[in-house]
Amino acid sequence: KGPESSINFVTSHDGFTLNDLVTYAEKHNEANGEFNRDGPTANYSANYGMEGSTDDPEINDIRTRQVKNFLLTLLLSHGVPMLLGGDEFRRTQQDNNNAYCQDNEIGWWVWDRREEHDNIHRFVHELIAARKAHSPLRHPGFYSDDTLRWIGPGGRPPQWDDPDARAVGCYLPEKEGLAVLLLFNAGTEAVEYELPDPPGDRTWARKADTSRSSPDDIHPLGEAPPLDQQDRYTVADRTSIVLIAR
Repeated sequence: KGPESSINFVTSHDGFTLNDLVTYAEKHNEANGEFNRDGPTANYSANYGMEGSTDDPEINDIRTRQVKNFLLTLLLSHGVPMLLGGDEFRRTQQDNNNAYCQDNEIGWWVWDRREEHDNIHRFVHELIAARKAHSPLRHPGFYSDDTLRWIGPGGRPPQWDDPDARAVGCYLPEKEGLAVLLLFNAGTEAVEYELPDPPGDRTWARKADTSRSSPDDIHPLGEAPPLDQQDRYTVADRTSIVLIAR
C-alpha cells in the first residue's frame, strides 16, 4: 500500500466541527434531551480563554489562526485529505457534538457563514490549488532521505526525544523545478529557523503564513512575495509557514 491508503482528517460527522473545536472546551448537548450524556467527552478541543463566542479580538485571532493551522496541516499532508463539509466556512453546531437529531440551525448548514468567513473559504481554496500545483506535496511514494529533510529551529536537528518540543520543519527538495519548505510552531512563543539554501538561483517566497491576516495569509499561485531575508524566518506562536523556491 502507498500513502494514498491513509485517510487524513481533523474533524468528521461525529464530534465537533472545526469551528467548535477551537471555540469550546466541553460539549453542551443538552438540546438533545439526554442530559448531556450523549456524544463523546474526549473532544481534544480548546476555547483559548472563553467558552463559546466572544468579541475578544485576541481570542478570536488565536481561534482563526488555529483553524488555518488545522486546514493547512490537513490539506498539505501526505495521503488523502477528508474535509468535513462546512469546515471551509466555519460551520458551527453550537457546541453540540452529536447533532444527528437536530433539524434546526444546530444541524443545518447556515449559508450566511460562507460570506461571514470568506477569508477561511479563500484559504482552503488556495491550499487545494497549492497541493495540485506543487509536485513535492504530491510525492507518489513514501518520503525518504532523498525526498524529505527534517529541520528544527535555530539550525538544530529536530528534538524528537524532547516532550516539550513544539516546533519542526521539513524541506521537500526540488522536484520538477520546485522546492517547498514547511515550518511549524505549535508553541506559545516565536521561534527562528535557519533556512536551507534554495536550489539553483531561486529565492524563497512566502506562500502562506497563518499568523497574518487575510489576504496576506496565503497568496495565489505565482504571486508569493520573495522573502526580504533569505537565510532565516521567525515563525510566530501557533503558526504554520509554507515557503516555495521560485
